[in-house]
Amino acid sequence: MSHREELEKINNTKLTIFNIPIGWFLLIVVITLFAMYTGNLPAGIVGALLIMMVLGEFFGWIGDRTPILRSYLGGGAIVAIFGSAFLKHMNWIPEETTLMITDFMQVGGFLNLYIAGLITGSILSIDSKVLVKAGTRFAIPLLVGVATAIVIGGTMGFLIGDGFIQTVLIIVLPLMGGGMGLGGVPMSQLYSDVLGNDPSYYISLLVPAIALGNLFAIVLASVLNGLGNKFPKLTGNGVMIPGFQYEKQKETDYSISQLGIGLIAGLLFLTIATLLGKLIPLHPFALMILLIAIFKITNILPKFLVDAAVSWFHFVLKNWTYALLVGIGITFTDLNVIIEAFTLEFVLIVGITVIGVMLMTGFIGKLVGIYPIEASITAGLGMISMGGTGDVSVLAAARRMELMAFCQIASTLGASLILLLADFFANLL
Repeated sequence: MSHREELEKINNTKLTIFNIPIGWFLLIVVITLFAMYTGNLPAGIVGALLIMMVLGEFFGWIGDRTPILRSYLGGGAIVAIFGSAFLKHMNWIPEETTLMITDFMQVGGFLNLYIAGLITGSILSIDSKVLVKAGTRFAIPLLVGVATAIVIGGTMGFLIGDGFIQTVLIIVLPLMGGGMGLGGVPMSQLYSDVLGNDPSYYISLLVPAIALGNLFAIVLASVLNGLGNKFPKLTGNGVMIPGFQYEKQKETDYSISQLGIGLIAGLLFLTIATLLGKLIPLHPFALMILLIAIFKITNILPKFLVDAAVSWFHFVLKNWTYALLVGIGITFTDLNVIIEAFTLEFVLIVGITVIGVMLMTGFIGKLVGIYPIEASITAGLGMISMGGTGDVSVLAAARRMELMAFCQIASTLGASLILLLADFFANLL
């Protein structure tokens, strides 16, 4: 029996959190919180990662099992971010723990470690045949969707918001940026580099658009599914282009050595992108996405390296996503700023922009030979959803999980374009 089969057997027979029987996990929670509140958490990475993983998995478990939160509000991702931000807001987390986590996220480089693994593995996990055969057609509604978002959102901002450029920077680009890991977090760092102020200031401004956009995307995905059921000619029921299919990747067990190689691959690509950033005036994350996409399409990388990067991607995604979101909630999320941001004008700008992108990507998709509903779900709502967790929620609501590869293209390759645009518009201020 493989390790995965053993875990599945445990999960099927017992109530678990993070593949740990719930009784044992709650004991871990008690011990961790006792150490934190008595000032006995180990310093540095040990204490920070422990509290982030324990709180993250607990919040994630709650969010992923609460019906309304799970179906419409992003589930565990939202609870992990805002739950931890609320604990900090109420001063229920000791200041020394807050400082430890902040230092681990920023100075310790955990954030960059996570992003490096996510970008590398997510792009390399996409079938190169999908990138080559469908990429050209898919790029057209994707680009039009971004342009539509800027025009509609910016115009709405000019009419009822804080102006065209300000609205594009704070609402439209984070809305289309592929979630927190690929969009909001690197965008906040980019804004900090260009405009000054701490990244925490900008992340608090960007989170509301990302969260509300994710909600709209999930609801509209469900609407599109119903529309496809009523008008079958509008949809391929999970197939993007008439007559085109792509192979589904088989799940495999990953070896420990693969994880080590994958870790090195992610760090190396980020290092190369940083070096290129000295010559090319682009953000390292944008360069990293473009570089890996080129390597994937040209099949330059050896199979062992690709497999290792994908295995590390799955490890990071499975084990550290909720931990990172807790770090984001504590380090970068200011609830006071978020509460002030949720105005009627804000909701209208986000809602009208999302609907406009959905309709336009479907229309353009039809013109280039893609089923309009599939185009709207992937090139439109896939760009708007909160990255990996948002893609899953959107595709689950649309009942088209087989479109995950295209949503990954929208979230990863599309994120590079959004970062380029963020750099451009930020320099206009």
